[in-house]
Amino acid sequence: MSLDQQGLLARLIRELVRLPGIGQKTAQRLAFHLLKTERAEALRLAEAIQAVRDGLAFCRQCRNIAEGELCEFCLDPKRDHSKILVVEEPSTLYAIERTGVFRGLYHVLLGSLSPLDGVGPSEIRAQDLADRLKEGGVEEVILATNPTIEGEATAIYLTKLLKPYGVRVSRIAYGIPVGMDLEYADEVTLMKSLEGRRDL
Repeated sequence: MSLDQQGLLARLIRELVRLPGIGQKTAQRLAFHLLKTERAEALRLAEAIQAVRDGLAFCRQCRNIAEGELCEFCLDPKRDHSKILVVEEPSTLYAIERTGVFRGLYHVLLGSLSPLDGVGPSEIRAQDLADRLKEGGVEEVILATNPTIEGEATAIYLTKLLKPYGVRVSRIAYGIPVGMDLEYADEVTLMKSLEGRRDL
């Protein structure tokens, strides 16, 4: 079925395709679904999208998503303020939070170092993290950047930046996923698993 490239439906599909993980076929299915739904349901979705754009910003302390000046984690007095876990994106923060294992604070870089793309230390606002350490009370910074070239470069840079503050700087371990046969692991994963081995 060929869609009019200038019509309202084609415009909606073009906008949906711009979302991460949404291809042309999925965008068409979503567009047709919205066309068939009750007007009130479609308007609720539109209002929710607008509310997110208008009502959310980045936490002034950790750069997580927040409805006010500070996010829910920075506001929580029960969190361990001596530990800060550094992630590239808010989505990673929420994935870690779902495990229920980490009870400290977070710091979101909103990216990783990538000089070829024009992303340097000022774009990830690395100094903001260092400024948090200057305030005192932080004993450990845990780097949880992605296991990519950019993520590794970011971790190395942050380690050099933060070490002079006298805090422990650690890196999350990488290795073989639970339930995976070793023969299917790639060389980098195997290498990281061996490097991150621990005593039993």
